[in-house]
Amino acid sequence: MNNNFRVLILLLPFSILGQTQKKEINQQLQTWVSINTVTKFAEHWGVIGDFHIRRNDFVADPSFYFIRGGISYIPNSNISLNLGYAHMWLAPSNPDWSTFADENRIYQQAQLNTKFGNVSILQRLRNEQRWQEKMVNDKPSGDWRFTNRIRYLMSFTFRISDKKSWPQMVLSDEILLHFGEEVVYNTFDQNRFFIGIRKNINPKWSYDFGYMNVYQQKYSGYQYDMNHTIRLFFYLSTSIRKKAPSEIENSGDE
Repeated sequence: MNNNFRVLILLLPFSILGQTQKKEINQQLQTWVSINTVTKFAEHWGVIGDFHIRRNDFVADPSFYFIRGGISYIPNSNISLNLGYAHMWLAPSNPDWSTFADENRIYQQAQLNTKFGNVSILQRLRNEQRWQEKMVNDKPSGDWRFTNRIRYLMSFTFRISDKKSWPQMVLSDEILLHFGEEVVYNTFDQNRFFIGIRKNINPKWSYDFGYMNVYQQKYSGYQYDMNHTIRLFFYLSTSIRKKAPSEIENSGDE
């Protein structure tokens, strides 16, 4: 009996390891396009809005459609504080399904812009309360998953030439963590790394274009998406006041 017990104890770790799911990574090619706006209507106040489209398999299949709006308090040219609402229409990941799932969000955000020499640094801290619709057999189930997500972005923009007509270089990384009763295996949600160029079209319009790597862990804990994303974001800064538009921009990202 003692010998059998010892054998069971020795085999227990191997039994547990054998039950662990093997890490699965789904590689995807995506295209992500958006427009991000900020309109200043008073000395320290503005409204922000953006619209996003992301598609899978380059542009063949939908990934999501996303719209967001909010109010922005701008105490000076370096700081902005935002509060608002967003809605997402998320395409099904099951190839046999066709119904989009809804997601509602409330968000709070603080953004800081600083400059060291020729390098502009943007830091953004965003907190989101998310209600994600659960789907069953390609139909809304009537149940919602609630999570709270915290995001931190740091972005560096710097010149690659003294010629003002040349674009600037952009490097950024954002980490996303979420919490909630149903977040059991993946407190880590995503990491988004971007490298590309930034170009001013005129005093109001600009864009960035480049490659974004979106590495996302699913709720199962062992499934991941590795999204190789071609990103094109447009930015518009305007003012309904007589003074020049705000130097603070809506930094985008779903």
